Amino acid sequence: MSVDLSLEPALRVRGIEKSFGDLRVLRGVDLDVAPGSIVSLLGSNGAGKTTLVRILSTLVAPDAGTASVHGHDVVDQPGRVRESISLTGQFAAVDEVLTGRENLVLVARLRHLRDPERVADDLLARFSLTDAGARRAGTYSGGMRRRLDIAMSLVGNPPVVFLDEPTTGLDPQSRIEVWATVRELARGGTTVLLTTQYLDEAEQLADRIAILHRGTIVQDGTLAELKALLPPATVEYVEKQPSLEDVFLALVGDAGDTDGTDGTPVTPTTTEGAQPAGEELR
Repeated sequence: MSVDLSLEPALRVRGIEKSFGDLRVLRGVDLDVAPGSIVSLLGSNGAGKTTLVRILSTLVAPDAGTASVHGHDVVDQPGRVRESISLTGQFAAVDEVLTGRENLVLVARLRHLRDPERVADDLLARFSLTDAGARRAGTYSGGMRRRLDIAMSLVGNPPVVFLDEPTTGLDPQSRIEVWATVRELARGGTTVLLTTQYLDEAEQLADRIAILHRGTIVQDGTLAELKALLPPATVEYVEKQPSLEDVFLALVGDAGDTDGTDGTPVTPTTTEGAQPAGEELR
């Protein structure tokens, strides 16, 4: 009897444990990820985020427990799991000598897809890289390089994508570009497991947030559900000042206001009762 995968979790993890020598990294992880959703695995350095992703992508075998990806067991059916996933690590795995288009064509050929040139052109358009497609990837900005890296991971349309700290080392504008890319993935029906140590990243992107601490998931829920765990906030009047990120994006971001003559950014001002400068950039 066939199983309707749309009714099953795209990722199902039960009691996963993993040790390296005497170091117990994962101590019994349980996690479900619904199809087409973005789940953020949040935790500090050393919490075990990357180890869990490596287990789910069949790069490391668990010591105990079970895990399935798109209905396939990671231990018993590693080949089927690999056909269903794509993994993007903490550093962009692009060939900087090749152009953006050549990088995509190469991956499409390695995956034996028909018409790799068309596949490359479609992905360049999807990730707003068409104009840069003929340029060497080594000339790309950090955000463009990461977007190309994610585009390369989507060659063949895998239903599940693992993004392991995708914005590490990126500037604020590049982070926003990557966030837009991740949202686009979910809108297209792709299941995304995103690991991060940035609280704002999880808050901006995730449908659900799983907090990994000392090798176990200590809490899992929507942002609203997690906030409800704390006592209600005391309402006080606080004058909202723009953050450093607001100032940075206002000065150098594409969305910054100009005076309409020479493109010089206008210095934002705040008056009592007015919306603080930079809020529209969030």
